[in-house]
Amino acid sequence: MRPENRSTWCIPSLRGLSLLSLVCVTLALAACSEFGPGNASSYFADTPPPSAGHLRWSNGRSPKTIDPARAAAAPEADIARAIFEGLTDIDPATLEAIPAAAESWEANGDSTVWTFRLRDGLKWSNGAAVTAEDFVRSWKRAADLVPRAPHRALLETIVGVERARGVAAVPSQTVNGPTSVLSSLSLRPKFNAAGLLRLETADTSTETTAVETSLATGFGAVAADARTLVVTLNRPDPEFPKLVAHVIFRPVPPGGEGLAENSINAVTITNGPFVISEASVAMVRLTRSETYWGCESVRLERVDMIAAETIESALDGYRAGRIDVITNAEFSPVLLKLLLPYDDFRRTQFAALNFYEVNATRRPFSDRRVREALAIAIERERLAEGELEGSTTPAFSIFPFGSAAASNLLQDRTRARELLRNAGFENGQGFPTVRLIVNRNDTQQRIARSVAAMWKETLNIETEIVVLESAEVEQARAAGEFDLIRRGMVLQTPDSHYNLGAIFGPGFRSPLAPAPSPSPTPNVANSGNNTATQATPTPAPAVISSEEDALYELTAIPLYFPTSYSLVRPYVSGFTPNSFDFQLLQRVSIEQGYPLAGAIGPDRTGK
Repeated sequence: MRPENRSTWCIPSLRGLSLLSLVCVTLALAACSEFGPGNASSYFADTPPPSAGHLRWSNGRSPKTIDPARAAAAPEADIARAIFEGLTDIDPATLEAIPAAAESWEANGDSTVWTFRLRDGLKWSNGAAVTAEDFVRSWKRAADLVPRAPHRALLETIVGVERARGVAAVPSQTVNGPTSVLSSLSLRPKFNAAGLLRLETADTSTETTAVETSLATGFGAVAADARTLVVTLNRPDPEFPKLVAHVIFRPVPPGGEGLAENSINAVTITNGPFVISEASVAMVRLTRSETYWGCESVRLERVDMIAAETIESALDGYRAGRIDVITNAEFSPVLLKLLLPYDDFRRTQFAALNFYEVNATRRPFSDRRVREALAIAIERERLAEGELEGSTTPAFSIFPFGSAAASNLLQDRTRARELLRNAGFENGQGFPTVRLIVNRNDTQQRIARSVAAMWKETLNIETEIVVLESAEVEQARAAGEFDLIRRGMVLQTPDSHYNLGAIFGPGFRSPLAPAPSPSPTPNVANSGNNTATQATPTPAPAVISSEEDALYELTAIPLYFPTSYSLVRPYVSGFTPNSFDFQLLQRVSIEQGYPLAGAIGPDRTGK
């Protein structure tokens, strides 16, 4: 409900009130039953824009690092994206990969080898050239930062980057790459005198030479020349350009100057649209880089990243006109009620999924009909608005940015009962007690009790809720000692192919990978002499190659998506909230001459 539709007697002026007073006003408003037209502003605060080219952004507490390999989340990741540029970037509006340091890219037939062509004239802020070798060196460095690179798993898609187990990240020079890459390029393996793998082929293309080098050295990223980077993957990924937009894939200067842990350095050498010109605990100032290839298109001259220890201090700065954008903040239910009516307050489904993983190796959960019955017996809207107090949105798909039809997981009690009956459990008779494991968290326990009540009401089945510590939950999952288990996952990339593998684990198979051959399973006939056998094929595992496949198999039952919130002034153009909170600051501008929110608007014309 917009503020101008509320009754005048029910809304006092918000100007000059402290945040505490505003909260009190909000509680008073909750007692108002009906509201009519009034003169309140459409925006939470009416202040004029700053000077052209100057953005003031509060995105959390004071950053601890600007190292893109160590940046776990905002505010560190926001700064790293602004000062370091990767091969690609993500369009905030479409979540598609767009050219950045690389002007173009292409893949081989099965998307296991990607070739990126860098722009001509790329420079570091000290004037030195940025080359393909800078990316190779930086990726190796990030892989070696075990365990200080929080998103190192993204690098493990590349040949030679093994899973981190407290050992050296990048294999030695004598490690050979997967033979699947050889077959995809029609290459024949041969070992040289030193025991290193080399390739014999009539194809002398750059791609073939680079793959040969990557297989010989054990690392799948190779600089074919100063402007050509060839990347060999462990498995096909048709969306790899989206993955390399993540900050961990961004290059750092030789030697990592200025990237010491727990250090913000104002003279760090960078290759992005901005450089750090000032740094303190209270604020990091970014200034447009004069050596950036797209410098002329960057409309902001300066960005002040203002640290705020609490949401209250950020809101006070926003209302006073010292801050233009607030992101990466937690809002209490009371503050949400205060801010929801205003046009500068924005809600976005965050790229994280809370779901119940189903142990499909156990009966009766191996029956897809049972999994669907459990899934559609849940009223997700009630969970989001009730147990979670409106702070989340119902998950009717796997990804908050996905394209699957929302009707797939709408509650349907009649169909749920029919599915369970067809699976052999009329009115829940004979169905075993569901063992649902959740972590020791009050919210998750409330959700589990609510879901268990829905299953009881619709399917007449019982649920045992087992509450464990986080480490114990992981142990139970690894051992397969559960029927359903609560999981939560923050998605780091819009690469849905990578995300499917992260959610479904080793059982996930690429649509481009060859299907495993059915293996004969002996079926011993109990004929007295136990000598008669017959081979029966074992069905190949289900291929989860898309979000639609995942929703059909339902080995992961989505529950809800968290919500991210932001406040963005109306005069800030090009700042586009999205599921990942990715921003391209080089597209942002401050629009001058924008009228104050209270000066115009519906029912404020004086007529």
